[in-house]
This record gives sequence, C-alpha cells and structure tokens, in this order.
Amino acid sequence: MDNTHTDAAVRIRGLRKVYGEVTAVDDLDLDIAHGETFALLGPNGAGKSTTVEILEGYRLRTSGEVSVLGVDPARGGLDWKSRIGIVLQTSGETGLLTVTELLRHFASLYPHPRDIDEVIAAVGLEAKAKTRIAKLSGGQQRRVDVALGIVGRPELLFLDEPTTGFDPEARRQFWGLIRSLKAEGTTILLTTHYLDEAAQLADRAGVIAGGRLVDLGSIDEIGGAAARTPLVRWRDATGATHEVRTDEPGLRVASVVAELGREPDGLEVIRPTLEDIYLGLVQSVEPETTEEETLA
Repeated sequence: MDNTHTDAAVRIRGLRKVYGEVTAVDDLDLDIAHGETFALLGPNGAGKSTTVEILEGYRLRTSGEVSVLGVDPARGGLDWKSRIGIVLQTSGETGLLTVTELLRHFASLYPHPRDIDEVIAAVGLEAKAKTRIAKLSGGQQRRVDVALGIVGRPELLFLDEPTTGFDPEARRQFWGLIRSLKAEGTTILLTTHYLDEAAQLADRAGVIAGGRLVDLGSIDEIGGAAARTPLVRWRDATGATHEVRTDEPGLRVASVVAELGREPDGLEVIRPTLEDIYLGLVQSVEPETTEEETLA
C-alpha cells in the first residue's frame, strides 16, 4: 500500500475487538482526514481506549480493516512508528534524567526531531529544563509526556487525556500548542473527558458508547438538531409537570401564560448544553462492563 497517497490519515472499517464473551469494540467505521483534529469522546469502559490502542499498534484487533498513515498498525515497523507520536494517560517516565536529557534521548530516536529547547518552551518547562524528572510535580511530569509525544515531529499525534493534572491556565496554553501543531499540518486524535476542550480543539468528534460509534460530526452537529431544541417546562395546578420542545420558546411561554391567565409554577426555558447532549447520547446506550474496564 502506498503510504503517501491515502485518502485519510486513519481509516477504519468493521473494527471489532472481543474478549471472551465481551465485545469491547463493535463494528466501528471511521475516517480521519489528514490535518484534522478529531476528538473521540465516551465514558470509561466505552471502548475508546481499546480503539486508540489498536490504532497505535499496541493492541491487536479481532477483525476488521485498519489503516493508519497508509499502514496496518498491526504490521507497522520502525519507519511507521517514527511518523506517529503518542501521549498516553500515564507514562511512568521518572528517574534520574533531567527534562533536557530525557528529551535529547528521545529526539535521537527520530529522523527529523524538533529542537529540544523549542519543545521545552512549548510545554512551559523552561524553568525546569535542568530538573530531574523525579523532582517534578505531577502536572509538570504530564507536560514532559506531551513533550515526548511531539519531539519526533509526528505526522499523526495521539493524545490520550493530555491535560489531566493541568491547571486552567496550563490547559489554555496547551490548547495553543495543539493549534500550532494543527497549523503545521499535524493530524491529531484526541481523547478527553473535558467537553470544552473538544469544542475548542476538534474539527469533528465521535461519541463511542457500548463499543459502538453512536454519533459523528462537528461539535455543533453532535446529537442532531432536535437535541439542541430548547425545552419549555412548567407545572399545572395539580402539580403535574409539562414539557414541550420548541424552536420558539418565547412564543411558547407567552402561549402558556395566556392559556392559564397567569405564570405557572416552575416555568423555565432550558437550552441544552453540550454536556446535556453528550450525556443524552451515552445514556441512550445500555451500559455494559467491558474487558477494557479491567485493563484500564
């Protein structure tokens, strides 16, 4: 297969991963375009970590077709691995090496690495460049994880919960780094539990639950138009609750008040948030314990 002329950076067709009698990933189809930032969303145990690990070549699939940068990750060699960057949830990279020493070592493994000082600056660790990894805080070690993921100048970057342990200011600085990588043409696959992070960074998102892709589209499209329709809610004289979805909530409120001759108890207009829409999607799928939960 030609590695340089593929229609998508990531192409998945009919992906399945089965552990005994449990199906962790069930018939998944997905394309991620070159240069796209894609967020894979889902609750713990939904199958997203298993999917990402298959794409990274860490885990073998049960069936289906997978192509990452034109290569089957199950057969990816060193040349292919040098083209991807991976930021795991935890790396365990602690010890006697300083930040600079560790990055210099990792940079030596790649054919065209980034400048070490630029990478350290990009993740905000200039003041800690000569500090041993074991002496860093948890949040600072997380920044080292990100630095290791980007030092090789990857074509495709996997980010698994990258801002865990970051304070709000550090998260926003990290978002700027991701935008700069995207501007350079890097394809990025992001998993995150922060929906605002997905909204800020992702061109598109996929929601996975119960091992299946339950929705796919831009952040503004996830859940469909109906899920974004405002809800008018009120209680009548008997205490019964009434709910009506409408694109014109102001008119509906006026109608209810006119019909009753007064403002009813509990009258409110609810405009669904991204979190409401996301929770509606994942809760619509019957929860099921997967092997992934025991391996996480």
